[in-house]
Amino acid sequence: MSKLLERFLNYVAFDTQSARDSDETPSSAKQLRLAEFLVEELQGMGIANAHVGNGGVVYATLDATPGYEKCPGMALLAHMDTSPDASGADIKPQVIHYEGGDVVLNTEKNIVLTVAHTPELAKYAGQDIVFTDGTTLLGADDKAGIAEIVDMAAYLLEHPDVPHAKVVLCFTPDEEVARGTDNVDIEKLGCQYGYTFDGDEVGVLEYENFNAATAHVTIHGVGVHPGLAKDKMVNSARIAAKFLDRLPMAQSPECTDGHEGFMHPNHIEGDVVKSYIRILVRDHDMAKFEEMKRFLMDLGKEFNETYGDGTCEVVVKDSYYNMLEKVKLVPKVLDVVRNAYHDCGLTPLEKPIRGGTDGAVLTDMGLPCPNVFTGGFNFHGVYEFLPVPSMEKARDVAIALAKRSAEIESLS
Repeated sequence: MSKLLERFLNYVAFDTQSARDSDETPSSAKQLRLAEFLVEELQGMGIANAHVGNGGVVYATLDATPGYEKCPGMALLAHMDTSPDASGADIKPQVIHYEGGDVVLNTEKNIVLTVAHTPELAKYAGQDIVFTDGTTLLGADDKAGIAEIVDMAAYLLEHPDVPHAKVVLCFTPDEEVARGTDNVDIEKLGCQYGYTFDGDEVGVLEYENFNAATAHVTIHGVGVHPGLAKDKMVNSARIAAKFLDRLPMAQSPECTDGHEGFMHPNHIEGDVVKSYIRILVRDHDMAKFEEMKRFLMDLGKEFNETYGDGTCEVVVKDSYYNMLEKVKLVPKVLDVVRNAYHDCGLTPLEKPIRGGTDGAVLTDMGLPCPNVFTGGFNFHGVYEFLPVPSMEKARDVAIALAKRSAEIESLS
């Protein structure tokens, strides 16, 4: 087993599922166990400055090699948490040499990953692939990214003759609940650009993402005994259902792709007296993004006109914005990563992210930060898997980025 694969399997043994409704920092204390493990590992490799900073963020700095101290510093980032959408506890990864066809993940429970469900799987016949046992997610999102970056650091430490600028490793909690950058200290990073390793299949390069907001819709009803309810009861659950029915199906995740945006109700709860709907609002185009937010606000006003003032409350909160416009202002950041891909025999597959990354917020904070692939598939679910050669390629890109950093005298 390669050291890279060993690192990844060590990391997924930690349950680091973040919690959407938590007010703690990080949102789940168990993320700190992986943070502490990573610090111990990095210090054991020889990076004495590795430490856990405010909010559970891990920092570790590889100083520039002599003669390259004036090159802009480069940050490489990945997140430690796993999605709340599927269990991240007691993960049982299995490394299978995939020969093609469907994969039986769990004989006892008859859980099968089929090529019909994931046709991309067929491309990886003949490779070792890390699968789940079908009862949890795998954690390649984003522990693969951590493993790839740590393995890059090990390479640089083992090859002190390789020139590079200052390289800072940064591992964040709570990316999956949109709080991954809340405690990242840009001044402490001391870098002028960076790359998140948090993408999908081998070769993908991403530097445009959704503009994102969350709409919180609260419906207030009037509770009365159902036997005495005529002309008195206002059933918030029924009104919530009508609100959902007004969302255009053509603007749902199920019906959109590429640059197309969506409104995605991903949580609903309630009863007669009060109901709540959470709706994710996403679009790459800022004008269309603002239009969807206005649609939801106007829908709330319409429902208040129909059912009475105060019946429907709609609060929309922005989360992050498309990094594209700011990344385009520093073209060298894209030149460096494209060259790194070519160094590894890859032609970048440049496509928009149908989601967001910490890099989007970091870019908005002044640290341009495109997104590099990690190699995995089917994130956030029990069919998640990771081809080992793809992970190795991502590690190689990280090494190539470090080497290329020595060639950059200025980003301007």
